[in-house]
Amino acid sequence: MEYAVDINHLTKFYGKHRGIKDISLQVEKGDIFGFLGPNGAGKSTTIRSMLGFLRYQEGSIRLLGMDASTQHRDLMRRVGYMPSEPFFYPDMKVKDVISFAAGAQGKDCKKMSHRMCEMFEVEQEKRIRELSLGNRKKVSIVCAMQHEPELLILDEPTSGLDPLMQDAFFHLLLEYKEKGTTCFLSSHVLSEVKRYCQNAAIIREGELIRVDSVENLSRSRVRRVRVWKNGKEEHFSWYQSAQELIHKLEEEKVDDVLIEEPSLDELFSAYYEKGTEK
Repeated sequence: MEYAVDINHLTKFYGKHRGIKDISLQVEKGDIFGFLGPNGAGKSTTIRSMLGFLRYQEGSIRLLGMDASTQHRDLMRRVGYMPSEPFFYPDMKVKDVISFAAGAQGKDCKKMSHRMCEMFEVEQEKRIRELSLGNRKKVSIVCAMQHEPELLILDEPTSGLDPLMQDAFFHLLLEYKEKGTTCFLSSHVLSEVKRYCQNAAIIREGELIRVDSVENLSRSRVRRVRVWKNGKEEHFSWYQSAQELIHKLEEEKVDDVLIEEPSLDELFSAYYEKGTEK
């Protein structure tokens, strides 16, 4: 099978400092794939390696069946990239930035860019330096998606956007998915991943902790337990069997107990914590 993203044993160190180590993952064509991890985990290093912005020591990366290192120029015409913090020439007008990005792809994107500017309420006559972070993110979305690429690599795309614009963004992303576009989505917003991604990878301290379907990642034996005894409240997470929990509660002679499933945030945070089993 030819994957949209095929990364094998990718390793990148910055001198003696940790970057990423032995990263291997595959993304099927047409998938919206979540890439999760805390700050400093290695998400940006992985993405920059995929885009050819960094030279890595070991491993291989193929995007859309092409070698990301040796076929970089041709590949970038088929890829759309949105960084987490967009930077443009501050004195350029928005319309000129969008036109410049389209020209770099060698395509006439006027019809799609016009539609996207209306959808995201982009003020094209303003200069970049006049825009808030949220409005710069809108411009970045247009620049990344106007040429209707086969693969989108998006780093925290909705940060800085208000809820209405976030909804508009995912509406467009799902529209692209229906046309066959693949999306590699780095995000801290776990509800987004749960709602829109079919599969996801979790990275921690430069190493992959788990790659699985979002449905399987959301399943867990972990339970949040709150107990009351001697007038005091305690709470903890429980990873063992229900029978062992009952035995523990009987031994401690609790007055009352509340057992709940963890929230999605708590569940994924458990993967982020050092020492959590893979």
